[in-house]
Amino acid sequence: MEVDALFEAASPLAQRLAAEAPFKTGTQLVNRAYKLLDALSEPEKIATLNAHPRIGEDPRRLSAASRSEQGDEPVPELEWLNATYEEKFGFRFVVFVNGRPKRDLVKILKQRLNNGREQELATGLKAVVDIARARLEKARPA
Repeated sequence: MEVDALFEAASPLAQRLAAEAPFKTGTQLVNRAYKLLDALSEPEKIATLNAHPRIGEDPRRLSAASRSEQGDEPVPELEWLNATYEEKFGFRFVVFVNGRPKRDLVKILKQRLNNGREQELATGLKAVVDIARARLEKARPA
């Protein structure tokens, strides 16, 4: 499994994984990603989150994988909530969508605005790798 198939290629996390490739299995790649999260500097962590598309992003600006995960349902409130989140924390809101409608994500984003910055940084980074794990599972033949 290619790093670019699971992660946003421009992120420092993906670049570190690509430098260590090839991995014998996709599972090995994802497990390594979880371990690398703690090794990233704060600027690398922020850049990894910011490489991920915003929830509710214009579908024309999303990768095929992100478009499939987010769907096309417009939710205008997400634009304001994303901006509020980014202003408060200094990085993008990332959540593992996992098939949930965007209306549910509005509630999650509102709740997470109450968290501290370190908690959000860790939660967002874990979500990046959770998304990759789900992409890997989706890519596996049934």
